[in-house]
Amino acid sequence: MMSNESPAQLRATQKRRDRSLRDRTMSLEAAAALIADGEHVGVGGSMMSRTPMAMIWQLVRSRRKDLVCYRPIATSEGDILLASGLARRVVTSWFSQGIMWGVSRVMRQHVANDPSSFEEWSHLALGMRLKAGAMGVPFMPVRTMLGSDVQAERPEVHEMNCPFTGDKVLLVPALNPQTAIIHVQRCDKYGNAQIDGMTFMDLDMAMAADRVILTTEKIIPNDDIRDAPDRTVIPFLCVDAVVEVPYGSIPHECYGLYEPIMSHLDAYARAANLDPAKALPDYLDRYFYSPYDWDDYLSLIGKDAIADAEQAVERPTRNA
Repeated sequence: MMSNESPAQLRATQKRRDRSLRDRTMSLEAAAALIADGEHVGVGGSMMSRTPMAMIWQLVRSRRKDLVCYRPIATSEGDILLASGLARRVVTSWFSQGIMWGVSRVMRQHVANDPSSFEEWSHLALGMRLKAGAMGVPFMPVRTMLGSDVQAERPEVHEMNCPFTGDKVLLVPALNPQTAIIHVQRCDKYGNAQIDGMTFMDLDMAMAADRVILTTEKIIPNDDIRDAPDRTVIPFLCVDAVVEVPYGSIPHECYGLYEPIMSHLDAYARAANLDPAKALPDYLDRYFYSPYDWDDYLSLIGKDAIADAEQAVERPTRNA
């Protein structure tokens, strides 16, 4: 969000947080209860990579509504956010069901009915807004979006001449979500998280947010974290909740562990693009509202399909 608080007020808010080394583990239900209707929520990962799908799944089931969600690149989870009513607006730099399926008809339908449901920034501008939020400064000077149609659509930005070079720059406002939901490969019970592969904007998102909820494929001992401290990407200091959820990005991918469930995503995209008004309620009812728990959801996706996605991961080979 574009916080109305000054940097000094934001720092004061951060100082009130409990940064002690304590057990932060809880259930999906308890973590979802930390997020109120109408909050501004950062969604970690990017495109179909490390999407915090289990947390989105639980928020939909908990009937949260009217969130403003920030995602670097939105795909099928963006459809879910809008169609379920969980989000009243998705803020992103790109919104499609995936490169192979084209622009989302679900998004187009929602934007046609309510233009405020979609807010576009350039990818770099969104990242720099989170960087400013993480640094505790009110804005970031950038060149991205200068002279573009995207700039023309964003009344929040301001042009100025650099006082050192005289060059024109664009000032983008800091972004400080009230909550960030981020999925990682592993972390300890305190919230020290390791991420394999690309980290995207997750560290800045975590540092900029007032509250951070981590879902993780596996909780590992703190001794393992201490054995490789350089691998900690998100520190416990900014984490409020840790939820162990194996396969927490399904049907999307989690780098090094499983690939996307392409058969499921392809079937979803074909149905959604054929008749979004019917397909999305049906999809939500079957995969979000009907399952008893997350394991039941995974069974609906298909354990064989998940096993195939695990087998499809290209693992590094070692020299003999």
